[in-house]
Amino acid sequence: MKKRLLAVSLMCAVAMVGCSRDAQVASKNLSYAADNFELDRRVVFYNGITGEYILTIEGKCSFDAVSDRKVDVTCKTGASEFKKHSLGISDNVTYFSEQLSSKGVSAYHYKVAFKPQSIIPDIDLKLN
Repeated sequence: MKKRLLAVSLMCAVAMVGCSRDAQVASKNLSYAADNFELDRRVVFYNGITGEYILTIEGKCSFDAVSDRKVDVTCKTGASEFKKHSLGISDNVTYFSEQLSSKGVSAYHYKVAFKPQSIIPDIDLKLN
């Protein structure tokens, strides 16, 4: 009996840990939409000393904070055209990303996309 009670307690604890708040699910779904170039964003790099914008990037963009000192911004510019910008961050330069349009996402369901082309690699063969 004690083993069953312990097992049920553990299953309940695992189930409760696996639950996400609605805001977390919606946030992940918005990030997913942005990473798939479904949202318009504005990414601004700002100099905290001078108070001036250094660079502004707008469009269907996804960004990745590669490290504390580097940010990659990839933007979709056409049906199959993309541009990538890599920027260094210093002590007085920071960045922020602003979502320019709203997107209806579910707060209850995750969105999953299976892309077989990401599993099958592109192979470039170079012969000397």
